[in-house]
Amino acid sequence: MSLSPERLDRFARHIVLPEIGGAGQIALAKKHLVLVGLGGIGSPALQYLAGAGIGKLTLVDDDRVDASNLQRQTLFNERDIGHGKAVIAKRWVTGFDPELDVQISDRRITVANAPDLVIGADLVLDGTDNFATRLAVSDACVAERVPLLSAAVGRFQGQVGAFAGHLAGEACYRCFVGDAFDAEDCDTCAEDGMLGAMAGWVATFAAMQAIRILLDGVSALGDTDWGRVHLLDGLKPGMRSFAIAKDPACSACGSAA
Repeated sequence: MSLSPERLDRFARHIVLPEIGGAGQIALAKKHLVLVGLGGIGSPALQYLAGAGIGKLTLVDDDRVDASNLQRQTLFNERDIGHGKAVIAKRWVTGFDPELDVQISDRRITVANAPDLVIGADLVLDGTDNFATRLAVSDACVAERVPLLSAAVGRFQGQVGAFAGHLAGEACYRCFVGDAFDAEDCDTCAEDGMLGAMAGWVATFAAMQAIRILLDGVSALGDTDWGRVHLLDGLKPGMRSFAIAKDPACSACGSAA
């Protein structure tokens, strides 16, 4: 595969980076990323992932745009209120770069349908807002042997972690949070509030990590950071990180599974 003169011009600022180069840009064009959730994290993340030239994007969200979303969900405007996020997001991507292959799902994610949404992907980026969905996505990623990048944000704090529980010795997202959580365990931004720019910081950092993972073995952009969670603090501001060990008793990726 080679890049056309138009694509070379479009991605020239990537290609001149030794850490990406032409080989990296071609690799991104062959990748398939599933983006779960098109809200405060998914909206800005999608804009940078599409801008990076990731060739196939599957966009998953069953929600509709609300006026309260506009403070942080950068894909949408007032004309979109009441319309489905997945449809609007696909329209944005096709207008931004018609060469990208965009698929959508506006079904609510469940344990039953999550495997069909992630199968065959090179990476899943989950920016949803409840543990039930996150765990369903994580378990499906382990079962289908797809790496997972998990991103979350609230108030002035965020976290981004990379998981590859299908690999020996690597933790999954369930190793991190355990089995006890369900949809009622998540605080909502409606209750606690959220700085819009904080969602953008977490989203763009997640997009950066996604590109790093997708280029693993192709470029020198850096390690995949499997099992490492990065905490972003918007009040200090600052960042720190810690490692998650694989739980041998994990019901998804441990020896019990």
